[in-house]
Amino acid sequence: MICLVVTGRYASDGTGTLCGVGVRLEEASNAARGVLKKMDGLIPWDRLEGRIEPFYPKAGRGCRPYPLGVMLRVHCVQLVYNLSDPGMEDLLYEVGSVRRFVGLRLSGPLPDETTILNFRQLLEKHGPGAQLFEEVNAHLAARGHRLKTGPIVDARLIAAPSSSTSCMGARDPEMRQTKNGNPWSFGMKVYIGVDVASRLMHSLETTPANGSDMATAHAVLHGGAERVWGDAGYQGVGKRVGNRDTDVDWQVAMRPGNRRRLDKAGAQEAAGRRKASVRAKVEHPFLYVKRHFGYAKVRYRGLAKNTQRIALLRGFSNLLIAGRTRGPSARNRRKAAHDGRHRHGSPLDTSFLRSENDTPQARKVPTFS
Repeated sequence: MICLVVTGRYASDGTGTLCGVGVRLEEASNAARGVLKKMDGLIPWDRLEGRIEPFYPKAGRGCRPYPLGVMLRVHCVQLVYNLSDPGMEDLLYEVGSVRRFVGLRLSGPLPDETTILNFRQLLEKHGPGAQLFEEVNAHLAARGHRLKTGPIVDARLIAAPSSSTSCMGARDPEMRQTKNGNPWSFGMKVYIGVDVASRLMHSLETTPANGSDMATAHAVLHGGAERVWGDAGYQGVGKRVGNRDTDVDWQVAMRPGNRRRLDKAGAQEAAGRRKASVRAKVEHPFLYVKRHFGYAKVRYRGLAKNTQRIALLRGFSNLLIAGRTRGPSARNRRKAAHDGRHRHGSPLDTSFLRSENDTPQARKVPTFS
């Protein structure tokens, strides 16, 4: 992947290649073209625009707004690349493939950082994040990816700046600190429910970091769940208010200290391994959001703004996961027949989400600002 750092404004030669950084920018444009092609084929644009259109500004009232489809694509590119508003403005000026993807030309007007900020704040004001997440799941259900089996519940911390030396002179008042093992962490907590068979997220909740996992467990269950998997932090969840009256079989992992005392060849240890193999599927959505999309730390102050962003990233993660689980490709089926092994190929090439040195430490989303 190409990591490009460009500062300031450069003159254009009219071809979309900036003077002084022509070769590097052309490489970045080629890399971005693959990313945008995948986005264009995965995201259900018509469904998302239908949710936003009722409150989007109409022409004839003040300045003529940019088309909704243009601003929605700009916003999605900003989320996928984890860019600030000025960074997104720079990307529009500097990378021609991004301009073509959103439907703009360098010879015409381009949204500045204030316009990008206003669109994001419009979404935050009307809060369609959960609705857009539902639209993505409805789009996947129409393609055969249905949530048919019991969910897996889990929670993760999203860090927030803990320093009080910012321009506000204080920490974010909506964030809290909690002890995660031995170290203390400050930020927010994200709870999700993941379907066992499809590995798609169907529910999302957020709280400050000191929120209780068990108190929020019932909020991330979909209707009709008969069996639910969780880690050791959910011990006793069935006795909590909100879960007592539900006919749910809670498959909760044993606490590590108790499991270490078990016979490694015993039945209880085997049952623990089976639970762990099922529960491990809940880690995949967090991998996309925190590592691939780079959202390991909050971008904004306040829970509502970050929840709005996380909901859209969850939808994008579902699209990528669904694309990777459609079964083996024809090429891999032929290869499996040759060497006797069945490897799950993917019609979705997600190499654009990985660096050239594809290791867990080096894996990250490419940036162009």
